[in-house]
Amino acid sequence: MSGTTWIKIGASLGFFAVAIGAFGAHGLKERMESLGTAAAYKTGVDYHMFHVTALLGLGLFLSTRASGPTTASTVAGWSFVIGILLFSGSLYALAITGIKVLGAITPLGGVAFLVGWIAFGLAASSPTPALPQPFAHSNVFHDDLAGDTTLSVETNR
Repeated sequence: MSGTTWIKIGASLGFFAVAIGAFGAHGLKERMESLGTAAAYKTGVDYHMFHVTALLGLGLFLSTRASGPTTASTVAGWSFVIGILLFSGSLYALAITGIKVLGAITPLGGVAFLVGWIAFGLAASSPTPALPQPFAHSNVFHDDLAGDTTLSVETNR
């Protein structure tokens, strides 16, 4: 997926992170206090927003790459999305319902986050060139033979 697509997904999920956080802080506050689950809800919102930021970063990173997305970048993006759904989603459900067994799903989301970070690192370390910089239409040759240190420039126009 393109960098712009990941930015759009990140922006959408960011909207939901803010909305869910506000709803929890205002509309569900009393319920979660009575269940003793407010901390779990807050953790869900925190990790949701952390990984929205990761998706935005991935989108910006891909926007600077000449060759576009790689398998690793695609795995990273989907892993962050799945992690948000499983990790944060299970904590939201646990916090609202008080059903503790939902916490068993949370580590699966954590694993998805870890996979996403590893994949993002692999994508960033791939030898794919960045977008061309200014003067990209020039070939610069440095003639090192016999101590000649003259710089010559050829233009491809």
